Amino acid sequence: MSLLVELDESELLNAKNSWISKSCLKDPNQVYSQPVLPVKGEKNILITSALPYVNNVPHLGNIIGCVLSADVFARYCRLRGWNTLYISGTDEYGTATETKALEEKLTPQQICDKYFKTHSEIYKWFNINFDHFGRTTSSKQTEIVQEIFKEVHENGYTTTASMEQLLCENCDRFLADRFVEGTCPLCSYEDARGDQCDGCGHLINATELIKPRCKVCQKSPVIRNSQQLFLNLPKVEAKLNNWAEKSGDDWSYNAKVITKSWMKDGLKERCITRDLKWGIPVPLEDFKTKVFYVWFDAPIGYMSMSAVYTSEWRKWWQPENDTKITYYQFMAKDNVPFHSVMFPACLFATERNYTMVNHIMATEYLNYEDGKFSKSRGIGVFGNDAQDTGLPADVFRFYLLFVRPESQDSSFSWADLATKNNSELLNNLGNFCNRALSFLEKFFDCIIPEIQLEKDELTLLALVTSDLQDYTSALDKAKLRDGLRLVLSISRYGNQYMQSQKPWVLIKGSNEERIRAGTVIGLSCNLVCLLAIMLQPYMPETANIIGKQLNVDISTFLLNNFVSTFLPPKHKIGKPAPIFEKIDQSVVNQLKSRFAGKQKTPEKELTVVDGLDLKEIKSIEQMEEAISKQGELVRSLKQGGAQKSEWEPYVKALLEMKKSLEQMKIISTPVSTDDLEEEISKQGIKVRTLKEAKVEKSKLQPEIDLLLQLKSKLSIAKGLPADDEKKKKQKQSKT
Repeated sequence: MSLLVELDESELLNAKNSWISKSCLKDPNQVYSQPVLPVKGEKNILITSALPYVNNVPHLGNIIGCVLSADVFARYCRLRGWNTLYISGTDEYGTATETKALEEKLTPQQICDKYFKTHSEIYKWFNINFDHFGRTTSSKQTEIVQEIFKEVHENGYTTTASMEQLLCENCDRFLADRFVEGTCPLCSYEDARGDQCDGCGHLINATELIKPRCKVCQKSPVIRNSQQLFLNLPKVEAKLNNWAEKSGDDWSYNAKVITKSWMKDGLKERCITRDLKWGIPVPLEDFKTKVFYVWFDAPIGYMSMSAVYTSEWRKWWQPENDTKITYYQFMAKDNVPFHSVMFPACLFATERNYTMVNHIMATEYLNYEDGKFSKSRGIGVFGNDAQDTGLPADVFRFYLLFVRPESQDSSFSWADLATKNNSELLNNLGNFCNRALSFLEKFFDCIIPEIQLEKDELTLLALVTSDLQDYTSALDKAKLRDGLRLVLSISRYGNQYMQSQKPWVLIKGSNEERIRAGTVIGLSCNLVCLLAIMLQPYMPETANIIGKQLNVDISTFLLNNFVSTFLPPKHKIGKPAPIFEKIDQSVVNQLKSRFAGKQKTPEKELTVVDGLDLKEIKSIEQMEEAISKQGELVRSLKQGGAQKSEWEPYVKALLEMKKSLEQMKIISTPVSTDDLEEEISKQGIKVRTLKEAKVEKSKLQPEIDLLLQLKSKLSIAKGLPADDEKKKKQKQSKT
């Protein structure tokens, strides 16, 4: 290979032994039970994702934050041969549902039925493979929530207290915060809600509103005291602290930080009941008109959904002492306190042996382009929009996982999606798969030839094995983004191997060289099979497509930390075909415009040559021609003595057109961001060396310009706004 690496003989020998003697095929005699139940002596993995609230359509940030991340991890666990159950569903009780029902003039149940169907269809399109996707409005939910409450109550972990609330005498009901409107006491905004003022943004209490009114009948409510039940968190705090200290090492960093922040000043009693109609009734005579607060009942939904899935649900949630359950929860960071403090506190208060979460995996937030997703303003891609874009679900899965906000907020960008699709999927992964299989079809009649391992092959296998081991190590810790990058790293090794071995030259040579070409292609096709196996958690449909082209059932393989023979000699593959399609700049422009929403300040149209319509430009050639005409106009205006106010708008338009051209070139001929970062690093060292040598400015400036060009190219490749190069040049020139 042309890789400048020297590996230990032991690494080469291990790679050879694994290739020759080991197998990754599943045991055909092993039968997986349905429903999935924990098995004594096996690795039992329980996975839940935070329950999406039913009163809205999930956007891409919601999807990557919980259900998609959990799906990838569940698929990975099954791929390892572990006994895995993945449960989720919709959170359906609470004020938000009642509010949405009022808006749409439906009953709360009708709202839940409508949006449960919407959520189910969206997740089905995204290939989210739940073992069960349930609802918190089931009879099992009521049964189990009331059972757990009774245990908590009887064990002395509840208290009562009186709270001031607004009562609408006309509607004969206490009003939840969202059912009250009035004048803000801080800014006098007349339509402030009972929880927050949209005028000044401050949080307020409903009882503080001036001239409050019921949102339903518009009558003025009165203040009344209402007895409520509270969970006595201080009483369970010591147990909770001890548990969090022991378990927290296996949580994502933000989950640990958020939990410590909640607990550092000591826990306070927290209300668990509300005066609402839509919820689970409290099973106590003195509180029979009240329902449970949604934060109390929703996490218990994981249990009730398991109970709907199987009558033996307690084997997962109250396992026998000799059966080990490892429990993972996936969510966005705003859900952490309910899963790391509230839910565990409730379970501790039952004084029963419930399964406690071992791994809380929380993401930061995914933003959209330069702002936030907003359904009301039509900004961003929501789940039901994605399937109308014409892009496959796997492309969305790939990109969302590539930019998954694991340690900091990240952004969804159409330009970046196109760049990643065209460079990583099309030019890297897809190129390697199609080259290898097409060569086998053309010169070996689709039949895998004999593979004779030499040092180059062993080096490749050792490097791939190292990445494969890093892949399993990353996914064991739910580092999903790192795992995806390692898949792409292996396909890059494959491309480099084929490029260095040149089988298209060998096949035209002597008999020995033709045999050598067979080894190169046979090994490359085996790597394609490995890539399909590793892609299963991330891009399940793509993995199946590659499997069909290889003429194998990808699901018959297990993923191990070694590389063995997947396609033996004489195996006949199917018909090769391109796997991915290029996303053109015109598609990026169309999608970006479609989901831009109603911007606060519409962008001013650029001032261009008469007869030129930038919206009609679809190709690099057309843009280059437009830039040429715009440049000629700018020069003629300046040479003709026109005022700056006259030619400046044309210059600004020219600069924007040049930026667009650069972006079109990036998308048309994608460059790996890794390669660009390496070039930038080398050029940066060169610039610093020249500065230290105090060379003449005439020699230094071109190298600085090149560095700035590379950085600008990287920004565009990542879908980020390019920096102001002029300012950078001035700054660097002064240093």
